[in-house]
Amino acid sequence: MEIVPLGSAAEVAALAADVIEAVVRRNPAAVLGLATGSSPLPTYRELVARHRAGTGPSYELVTTVNLDEYVGLPAGHEQSYLATIRREVTDDLGIARERVHGPDAAPDRLADAGERYEALIASLGGVDVQLLGIGSDGHLAFNEPGSSLASATRIKTLTEQTRIDNARFFGSIEEVPRHVLTQGLGTILRARQLLLVATGVGKAGAVAAALEGPLSASCPASVLQLHPHATVLLDPDAASGLARADHYREVYLGKPAWQGL
Repeated sequence: MEIVPLGSAAEVAALAADVIEAVVRRNPAAVLGLATGSSPLPTYRELVARHRAGTGPSYELVTTVNLDEYVGLPAGHEQSYLATIRREVTDDLGIARERVHGPDAAPDRLADAGERYEALIASLGGVDVQLLGIGSDGHLAFNEPGSSLASATRIKTLTEQTRIDNARFFGSIEEVPRHVLTQGLGTILRARQLLLVATGVGKAGAVAAALEGPLSASCPASVLQLHPHATVLLDPDAASGLARADHYREVYLGKPAWQGL
């Protein structure tokens, strides 16, 4: 696991965009794992800005898979995660909508939705790089504390705190769904690279627990410790709870340039 404390949230977004672009340049038909929420948004904006400026790679052959999807929203709802990802990043990158995938939350197909999504990811050859955020309680995707570290895609009940956190995207908390389909922690671990971005002091405790605490289902994001190629990009506030922040910074600044991330 490579932990990179950076000087600002803007640096986090820029370096995360560098990582994703490098993956696409190496493999123009890459499979990108995308996340919703506030943390990835600056990275998406950076990717879109570069694409519009003509400095980014072509995304014509890229396929994407989402981490999760709400259960119970009407088809095409603007706050569905499939609609959100298309609106925030894939449409502007020129990725055809049929190449943008999320779990199928149709009410009559929920019973085997997890298994079908796992099969879809496998049929695509797996995820080349999975972008991640982290919840203030250490949740990863919608794997809340207590989730199995080997879990697969499945339906989960949202905690009240998560519904409160997500109410800003809806008219009221009553409109926030109570269930989601989410990739499991075991599913996430199968991606070839994990790229976690975290900014703001509100994430500092979860970041410290995930990166320097014990591997534990009580902090689902601690599962990153098991991955052979996990990259964590942090702004000063998010890194403020790390005991070894200076060490991580020294290691990153001293690494050979050819290694990249």
